[in-house]
Amino acid sequence: MLGWLAKGRLAQGWFVASVGADELTYAHGQHAATGKSSITTYGARRIDGDKQGLQKLAHELRLGQYQCAALLNQGEYQIIQVEAPSVPSDELKSAIRWRIKDMIDFHVDDATIDVLDVPPDEKGGSRAHLMYAVAARNDVIQSCVRQFDEARVPLSVIDIRETAQRNIAALFETAERGVALVYFAQDWGLLTINYGGELYLARRLDLGIKQLAAESAGQEGGALERVAVEIQRTLDHFERQFRSIPVARVLVAPLPSDVGLGEFLRARLGMESSQIDLNEVLSFDEPGGPDAETQWRFFHHFGAALRHETKAL
Repeated sequence: MLGWLAKGRLAQGWFVASVGADELTYAHGQHAATGKSSITTYGARRIDGDKQGLQKLAHELRLGQYQCAALLNQGEYQIIQVEAPSVPSDELKSAIRWRIKDMIDFHVDDATIDVLDVPPDEKGGSRAHLMYAVAARNDVIQSCVRQFDEARVPLSVIDIRETAQRNIAALFETAERGVALVYFAQDWGLLTINYGGELYLARRLDLGIKQLAAESAGQEGGALERVAVEIQRTLDHFERQFRSIPVARVLVAPLPSDVGLGEFLRARLGMESSQIDLNEVLSFDEPGGPDAETQWRFFHHFGAALRHETKAL
């Protein structure tokens, strides 16, 4: 996910990058079927100038030797859960396009569409087969492709935060149990539920670290409680949809500062909850591995770098 570009085969693993106004943020990693997956390099480099600056960085980082993926920012796409249409596979995207035309906030003719399958709950009765439709404006995708092309970066895939988070959650799964993982950026959050290495549910939250940190400092009340309520509602909804998949625990992605969210959720939800440390499940080249703030900053880049899909819709 996402198959918006042709996939090539270069060096093992994936080099994932996102381009900001004046900065390139990146990570290279490799998924391991057994043992720890690895992150071999990561960082953020200032882009001097425009095309030439990014092209210079691409040369310095030797991006020509990697499979490269671009990671979209949170506001650059929409992800919508829909019932899977009963059509042949070659007609699937057209059918999904028609189904979501009134659900996105721009004209469907201006959208690039891809789909992410949600495996059916085979033990839980005849529930509808669900999918996630991912829609981005054509100009967003074209701008991303052009940016990398002009810098002579061999871009193969455009990825999203939800699948990146799925890849990390999969590292914490236990047999026959689902796992929920919640991540907070500065002013938004993302809650996902995994089972068997697959993404079953993704939900965006409208509060972030700013609100959580303010409450922790005694400047604002209610943010931790709001998170707990939204997670509980999501778990209840998930249980109704997938009756045979028990969610064993709720994990909190690394945060730049400790706001006590893991402990609060454990008490409020009455189930196992804790803040994760990526050093437990990933191998880093640096001694001791990255601290919590660094893990938070590069969280979705690390996750996207663990990409290892072998099937396509």
